[in-house]
Amino acid sequence: MSQYIRYYHPGGYYFFTLVTHKRRPLFSDDENVEKLRVAIRKVKINHPFSLTAFVILPDHMHCIWKLPSNDKNFSTRWRLIKNYFSREMQSPINLRKEKEIWQHRFWEHCIRDENDWRQHMDYIHYNPVKHNLVASPKNWKHSSFYYWVERGWYEENWALGEIDDFSKIEVGG
Repeated sequence: MSQYIRYYHPGGYYFFTLVTHKRRPLFSDDENVEKLRVAIRKVKINHPFSLTAFVILPDHMHCIWKLPSNDKNFSTRWRLIKNYFSREMQSPINLRKEKEIWQHRFWEHCIRDENDWRQHMDYIHYNPVKHNLVASPKNWKHSSFYYWVERGWYEENWALGEIDDFSKIEVGG
């Protein structure tokens, strides 16, 4: 089995993807989305970070974090978030005595520059459209899209009828 080595950069911006166990649509339930938000707020008390952008879909989520300048430990934050959320959920228990809530790992990418950040922002906000959940990012409620519309980063009708091929939104690796 190959060893995955994470890149830890103090004060970095990171793009993350987390997926539920066997892609169970846990976040189709608004109460579960709120439980996730509560878990994130709990962790931020003792392990601060800025949540720059997010989208929560039925079976996965994407987000961008900004870590404090003297801190690079996103893994502990995710372990705690997943733990707090899992405590609130009823779920089958596997042979390792773990609740089957999340896939074991998460995917991260350290944002390299402003262009990389913008591509990941677009990817996050377009994701509900990509998965055929809505026709426009403005119609997905579990997203930071309107936060960025209010700040002039996006037009309210961004991507409405403009992106007919998802491959036009590239996310660097």
